[in-house]
Amino acid sequence: MGAGPLVGLKVVELAGLAPAPFATTVLADLGADVVRVDRAKPGFDVLVFPNDPLSRSRRWIGVDTKQPAGRDVVLRLIDGADVLIEGFRPGVTERLGLGPEVCLQRNPGLVYGRVTGWGQDGPLAQTAGHDINYIGLAGALEPIGRAGERPVPPLNLLGDFGGGGMLLAMGVLAALVERAASGRGQVVDASMVDGAALLTTGLHGLRNIGLWNKGRGNNMLDGGAPFYDTYETSDGRYVAVGAIEERFWQALVTVLGVDPADVAGRLDQARWPEVRATLAAVIRTRTRDEWAALAEGTDACLTPVLTPEEAAEHPHNTARGTFVAPDGHRQPAPAPRFDRTPAGTPAAPHEPRSDTVEVLSDLGYSPEDVEKLRADGVIG
Repeated sequence: MGAGPLVGLKVVELAGLAPAPFATTVLADLGADVVRVDRAKPGFDVLVFPNDPLSRSRRWIGVDTKQPAGRDVVLRLIDGADVLIEGFRPGVTERLGLGPEVCLQRNPGLVYGRVTGWGQDGPLAQTAGHDINYIGLAGALEPIGRAGERPVPPLNLLGDFGGGGMLLAMGVLAALVERAASGRGQVVDASMVDGAALLTTGLHGLRNIGLWNKGRGNNMLDGGAPFYDTYETSDGRYVAVGAIEERFWQALVTVLGVDPADVAGRLDQARWPEVRATLAAVIRTRTRDEWAALAEGTDACLTPVLTPEEAAEHPHNTARGTFVAPDGHRQPAPAPRFDRTPAGTPAAPHEPRSDTVEVLSDLGYSPEDVEKLRADGVIG
């Protein structure tokens, strides 16, 4: 049994790729009881691998949803669920007989969460794509990168996880709050284009007042400003500098031991190359960790750029328990934190489809029923 503010919430997840399982992981981390429905028979998938943190803290069953008996298994799960999560192209669950109309008729209180790249409608709804395509269309990719160079993909954090999975989880929780008043479920349509565009709200605000109109890599927050950028250190590693406000800039200059006259006029864009060159030359005189030690405890806004492995060992992250290692596999801990109903340590991922018999038994299937389903190829 999980722990956290969502204990008692029942979620059915139709197995898919990054954004849908991430949304479900957020819910599972916070205590929801999740059952993942996968194919009855294993098949190769380059994005499915053992000990995947996006599979943690849920039970996992294998069902052939293309067979009527398999569809009936899933519908019985949905009958007792609060939430369904799916990440297929528009129309797929409808063709399986598991679309919103069918499910909400059976369970009017169900929150039916859907995440796609382009959304459930629109000219591109039925076409393929990945994170890089969605954030490109959303206007979230073009601003990221150095001046005069091509845009740099920010991993798949903006589309799959931020604009997709996280926004879906937020939408599901909002629908559950509304259900508490109305008693009715509804469909949540999370599009990665919509979500990635939403993440650029602040950028649009800066553009609207003329503070972001100089092209990629020439603005305050995109690496154009010398006081908001990364710098190489003497050991070939990097520090991050984010000294935007004047008092933080003064603290940075003090830590670096720079003559303020050499970096005067830092807000004048014409002086940015000169100020950057001065900072870069000084920062190259020490190692990353030496600068981090000098800046620690100050307001210089200078921190080390850590690898994911190093981040898990940093004293601040260690003190807060920002990373955990269920079954010996390190990964981020649940977030955010709650003072009365804290989340527990995530459970290690189960073997694919290993919980099928247990879940069917919970649904009232007899051992004979289970064996017949297995013999018919309905379950794995």
